[in-house]
Amino acid sequence: MNLTRFLSIVGFITCFSLLYVYQQTEIFRLAYTGQKKEVVFQDLLDKNYVLKYNIKSGASLTRIGNKISGSNDFQMPDTYRLVRLAPTRDGFRLNNQPAGRETLLSKIFGVKRQAEARTITP
Repeated sequence: MNLTRFLSIVGFITCFSLLYVYQQTEIFRLAYTGQKKEVVFQDLLDKNYVLKYNIKSGASLTRIGNKISGSNDFQMPDTYRLVRLAPTRDGFRLNNQPAGRETLLSKIFGVKRQAEARTITP
C-alpha cells in the first residue's frame, strides 16, 4: 500500500511539474511573439507619421492643383464627354469612333476591354 501511495504521489508531482514547465515555456513564447508584434507596430506607426508629414508638407491639394493647372496638356472635359482610348504598341491613342449601341443583354453579359471615364454633373 505504501508503494502505490508513493507512486501516485510521484506521478502527481511529475504531472504538476510538466504542466508548470509547459506554462512557463508558453509564457516566454508569447512574450517573444508580443515583442515581435510590437516592433512591427512601431515600424508601422513610424511609417504612418512619415507619410502624414509628407502629405502635409509636400502634397497638399493646393500644390497638386497648381501642378495640374500648370501643365499644358491638361484640359477639363465637357459635360458628358466620353473619351475612348485604343491600345497601340507605343501606349494608347485617342479613338474617335462613336460608341456602339448597348442593349440590356450586352450590359449584363458584355465584357468591356476599354476603360471609360464619364464625368458626373451635380
